[in-house]
Amino acid sequence: MQVRQYLLSLGLAATATAQIYRGFNHGSTNNDGSCRGYDDFRGFFERAKNLPGTGGRFTAARLYTSIQCGTAADPISAYQAAIDTDTHILVGLWASAGRPAYENELNALIAAARQLGTAFTDRIIGISVGSEDLYRSSAQGQANNAGVGATGEEIAGYIGWMRDWIRGTALEGKPIGHVDTWTAWVLPENAQVIAGSDFLGHNAFPYFETTKPNAIEQAEENFWSALQKTESVAGGKPVFVTETGWPSMGPQQRDAVASLDNSKAYYSKVGCALFDQRTAFWYTLVDANTAQTDISFALTPIDSATPKFDLTC
Repeated sequence: MQVRQYLLSLGLAATATAQIYRGFNHGSTNNDGSCRGYDDFRGFFERAKNLPGTGGRFTAARLYTSIQCGTAADPISAYQAAIDTDTHILVGLWASAGRPAYENELNALIAAARQLGTAFTDRIIGISVGSEDLYRSSAQGQANNAGVGATGEEIAGYIGWMRDWIRGTALEGKPIGHVDTWTAWVLPENAQVIAGSDFLGHNAFPYFETTKPNAIEQAEENFWSALQKTESVAGGKPVFVTETGWPSMGPQQRDAVASLDNSKAYYSKVGCALFDQRTAFWYTLVDANTAQTDISFALTPIDSATPKFDLTC
């Protein structure tokens, strides 16, 4: 598989100059819509570190917002939980709810840096301005009823706004970027987001790619092919794999079947090739997406720390 070997070589080169992180995505709510608090985040971060067969290597977390659920602009309690569990954080700011909401995100992040100090800021891997906003605002996203997004011009502006607001704070100098799909990254109108970013986050789910053969047998090739497309427009900037996984339960998507065996196969073939080669966040430790009640990407049930399958690579 030439594409995979080429991209892995890029990842190996990166290990010489940057630390590689392995973690999970963590939402601010549970899959029943209830808010997550400090105890929830701390419990999940500790669960990730103690997963059997992983050698304690899941020591990072990616967030989607800096605001604590149920508040207007209080810092998310995951930041304190990260300090208390020595977890590194890929900070997230939600960027698809308009300028006032984004300003609240900025205020929450800056407040967290001021209140928690270097115990927090030293654990920041990077700051992601938005998540799949460009995809949701694209023709493809609109056709798929993906929800409200933001344009490349808006996200680029938000990144600039971020750089202005954190100047002179402990957050200055932290890598700032954006997370999206390869189909959004390659659009010419989004080049300004790449130009303004220090890193690109790449979300990829071969399970959902129904425009081509997407059975589990094609999943590995489809994943690496998509990653290469994002790499091709990154201009040499780091590309983090910010979401990928395969569901153990859910509806069939063209040729893609959700099953425990296929979830394990995807983890073994794609995940184990990624881990320690480039920064990657698996989707996911526990289910939390309120829009996906009929599908499960979780490696562990919400009420159990026991993995659904052997996670040894």
